Amino acid sequence: MHKQPLVKIGTRASKLALTQSRMMQARIVVALGGDLSDADAIAPLVEIITTGDRIQDRRLLEIGGKALFTKEIEEALLDGRIDCAVHSLKDVPALLPPGLVIAAIPEREDPRDAFLSLGYDRIEDLPQGARLGTASLRRQAQALFLRPDLDIVMTRGNVDTRIAKLERGEADAILLALSGLNRLGLGHLARSLLDPIAAPPAPGQGALAIETRIEDVGAAWVAALNHAPTALQVAAERGALEALEGSCRTAVGAHAQITDHGLSLTVEALTPDGGLRFRQFGSMPIGAGNLSAETHVRARALGQALGLAVKAEGGDALLLSDH
Repeated sequence: MHKQPLVKIGTRASKLALTQSRMMQARIVVALGGDLSDADAIAPLVEIITTGDRIQDRRLLEIGGKALFTKEIEEALLDGRIDCAVHSLKDVPALLPPGLVIAAIPEREDPRDAFLSLGYDRIEDLPQGARLGTASLRRQAQALFLRPDLDIVMTRGNVDTRIAKLERGEADAILLALSGLNRLGLGHLARSLLDPIAAPPAPGQGALAIETRIEDVGAAWVAALNHAPTALQVAAERGALEALEGSCRTAVGAHAQITDHGLSLTVEALTPDGGLRFRQFGSMPIGAGNLSAETHVRARALGQALGLAVKAEGGDALLLSDH
């Protein structure tokens, strides 16, 4: 038994966050050469309540943006209370605090959005004026682009909370990330899945991010968690996020795929009311098995170029007003 933990893992305290962090804990322990029966001694989970978790009655953009899901955890990283953090990558802002880095990105779950309803199979099937629950500006805008008649109901909270609101009849349908449902063993609740080209998910959706201090980026246990194809896809998607200054005030979707022909990327941004949509598509070749750092730089540059093209088309109309 180790007297001192080798790696302390910071995590939010929600059921999904803890499930995801337990998955990574097991892999970290194996990478460290430890026994899984000693997991909590070798790599204990440190639960951290974030501002985003505490405030559930307002949109994130009203209280400071999605950084509120990471701020307290990043402070714990910087002052040494934890050694790494496990985040849902879509919650991680485009810019990180100085001294911190996304050191590894494990293999991605399904990135698509799931449609859940007690009585309908698809957004298109909802009756006129139906109530659709989401707290995501992107999902709101994409839904209204397709169905401007829908009544968007703000539904924040963890997965169980949102499903309970649906079951109580507070909404006729809700949209959730399929990845979270799958990790919680609830994937069967999805009535249908949104096409990731027609409605691109949030940049990085379905992927986890292992955040560390810069000096720990080369550690062997960190490298063991990284999945190079996922990291390449995410580099392209987050490049678009950076260019569009993606925040909770901008409805941004991005979806990268690796095929036999290389990497392809779809980027879109919409006005908050879903009235206008701006889209760009691009691709780049990848040499066989070539997932080098240089390839990642090119993928990020592709995302940035497409994001800037979308931004040039949409301009200030893409930003949600503070009023």
